[in-house]
Amino acid sequence: MRNSFWTNYSSANFFDEAITARGNPRVASRELVKFFKGLSIQEMRDRRMAAELAIREMGVSFTVYSDNKNLDREWPFDIIPRAISSAQWDSVQRGLKQRTQALNQFIDDVYNQQKIFLDGVVPREIVLNSKNFKEACKGISPAFGAWAHVCGTDLVRNHAGEFLVLEDNLRVPSGVAYMLENREVTKRVLPELFQNYSISPVDDYPSQLHKMLVSLSPRRIQKPVVVVLTPGIFNSAYFEHAFLARSMGAELVEGADLFVGDENVVYMHTVDGPERVDVIYRRIDDDFLDPEVFRTDSVIGVRGLMRSWRSKKVAIANAPGSGVADDKVVYAYVPKMIQYYLGEKPIVANVETYLCSEKDALQYVTDNIHELVVKPANESGGYGLMIGPKATEEEHEKFKRKIAKNPRNYVAQPTLKLSTAPTYIDDKVDARHLDLRPFILTGSENWVTPGGLTRVALRKGSLVVNSSQGGGSKDTWIVDTGD
Repeated sequence: MRNSFWTNYSSANFFDEAITARGNPRVASRELVKFFKGLSIQEMRDRRMAAELAIREMGVSFTVYSDNKNLDREWPFDIIPRAISSAQWDSVQRGLKQRTQALNQFIDDVYNQQKIFLDGVVPREIVLNSKNFKEACKGISPAFGAWAHVCGTDLVRNHAGEFLVLEDNLRVPSGVAYMLENREVTKRVLPELFQNYSISPVDDYPSQLHKMLVSLSPRRIQKPVVVVLTPGIFNSAYFEHAFLARSMGAELVEGADLFVGDENVVYMHTVDGPERVDVIYRRIDDDFLDPEVFRTDSVIGVRGLMRSWRSKKVAIANAPGSGVADDKVVYAYVPKMIQYYLGEKPIVANVETYLCSEKDALQYVTDNIHELVVKPANESGGYGLMIGPKATEEEHEKFKRKIAKNPRNYVAQPTLKLSTAPTYIDDKVDARHLDLRPFILTGSENWVTPGGLTRVALRKGSLVVNSSQGGGSKDTWIVDTGD
């Protein structure tokens, strides 16, 4: 029997990315829905199995930390792509460039003149008391005033289908390799779909990344030496580190492969002797970058690296200290930053956010905790949060105590009606919640990925999309619909 896996598909009271409230395909998803509804149950199974085989052959994996063990798992992938019209995406793209520009100006201001504090736009203590503020970065202004060279901004769509910024990731954002591999798997498994769609390509990301990194080189030479600095094979994002290094034609190095020599110049050990390094795309957290300045027990960093960076003998992306804006409390002030630095209104809005450090907001959160999502200021990966409507009374009380003990460390947001999209699970298509992480590159120029990494909550009703928390992903299409 054909099409039975679509029987009774419903997104309930949520905005669905592919199907309207009346049950009709949206314009950007029209050919997708038509194609998948034309497949039999066995054909759907075959396509899913082909995707799983491709992922296995390509070695696409991620690491989950569990019970003090590192578990490599195959990348969880849904075969039904997500489609967004290019007209919708144009506005989002402009909003992302606007936001990243303001964030970079903010970081540069924080480590230099601190005008935004003097003018009372952002409270000084909120920023300077953040664990991501790095005293060692004061007085530095990197090339082009760019600190967060690679930004992964998490977007969601609300009940009205509007895109909202959920959070900014400005330290070492990950996931872009999976965006690229998702497209490769889709091309293998659903090649005929690409004949019916005008889909924006994503495969030039490595060349765009390399171009951006080269633009940061302190030496004006034809071929600056670019390396990707990884913590090593046990890091959860090691697959991505290796993938990007290989795709850019750059060396993948660990801390022990680099050293700082005379005149604060960074060198790489090679079989032919030391080779000077111009740009380091680091995938190591600030605290472990340089044991001379940060954690003295770090064995994965490079001693003297901060001296070299401060002397402008090497460029580091993302710049040390950029995480000062990667804080869910600071996030609440980004709309004000955009107005302050650019004199513009935000093109893409924030999710309404309550700062528990503020007396009135704290009272509201305490009284309404059962309706809110509570998040720690500096956690990532879906860890440490509490979704009020899905939590127990015991968990509510536990978080009230946590907030009371350290209000600065918590924010709360309404429990959003996240958008859904058709997802193939257990031989049927069902609605699952999702988000989107585009990547914004900032060097001599700005560039935004067409779409990004769509993460989908594979558990029915779940709002947690992180792969480390049981989520999966979809290929994301920016589609020219002619409008």
